[in-house]
Amino acid sequence: MQQKGAIQIIEWEDLDKRKFYSLGVFMTLTTRATVYPASLIRTRLQVQKGKALYSGTFDAFCKILRLEGVQGLYRGFMVSTFTLVSGQAYITTYELVRKYVSQYSPSNTVKSVVAGGAASLVAQTITVPIDVVSQQLMMQGQGEHLTRFKPKPKMMLAASKRRLTFGQTRDITVQIFAADGFRGFYRGYVASLLTYIPNSALWWPFYHFYAEQLSLMAPSGCPHLILQALAGPMAAATASTITNPMDVVRARVQVEGRSSVIETFKQLLAEEGVWGMTKGLSARIISSMPTSVLIVVGYETLKRLSLRADLIETRHW
Repeated sequence: MQQKGAIQIIEWEDLDKRKFYSLGVFMTLTTRATVYPASLIRTRLQVQKGKALYSGTFDAFCKILRLEGVQGLYRGFMVSTFTLVSGQAYITTYELVRKYVSQYSPSNTVKSVVAGGAASLVAQTITVPIDVVSQQLMMQGQGEHLTRFKPKPKMMLAASKRRLTFGQTRDITVQIFAADGFRGFYRGYVASLLTYIPNSALWWPFYHFYAEQLSLMAPSGCPHLILQALAGPMAAATASTITNPMDVVRARVQVEGRSSVIETFKQLLAEEGVWGMTKGLSARIISSMPTSVLIVVGYETLKRLSLRADLIETRHW
């Protein structure tokens, strides 16, 4: 009988890589489509001055839905789908670094921290240029006066709907390159690393920690996937709360075109005080918690479906 409290971890060498990658793309796209509206709301809340546009997460959701419709909640989504590449890069890096670190340390916490941080470094290098463009598109509509770049006005004809979507992306991309060159697409890169590397490095060990603690309290017959699905959002809320100040700074650097992370931090603190560091936190938690449930359930299921055929009968969940 499996020992109570022992959560089985499927390691990289246990996977059928062909199944893993083909199913992984679908999982990543589904997750991003589900949580994108919360990401858009978080960005607008973080960039606005005080409460100039919205008083909070729910207020922002209602106003965007009323004034811009459902499509307003998905501004810039088509551009963000290119981050599918970074999603696969993140997963691969995490698993490979975890395998490498295991040669030097048997500690699951050490493996999780190092692998999570390394995976985020690789993913952010791919993601930041996409985020810079998509965040400019997110701010169009009610928040367009807060951005440096705006798409050229076009006639709102139904027949030109596709032209509008990709035309705006092209306009923003051209304007960024004209104003800042290639470096403009990596504006906020350092702030992103300072936000997402700690967030990723914290999420994985907290996830495994909460999963183990829950398994000790749960009945012996409780499926591990349920415990992992609960541990994911708990880890997300913890990591998001700790790293939110840098996430606010990152959003302002990228959207407002600032060049200094330190000066942006000082200005935010001077203008809005300590509470300014919590801006968008509720939206971030609302976004990260269901994302974590989807990621955990999807990722753990993905790994189980991708388990090598010769190992299937040896694992019990």
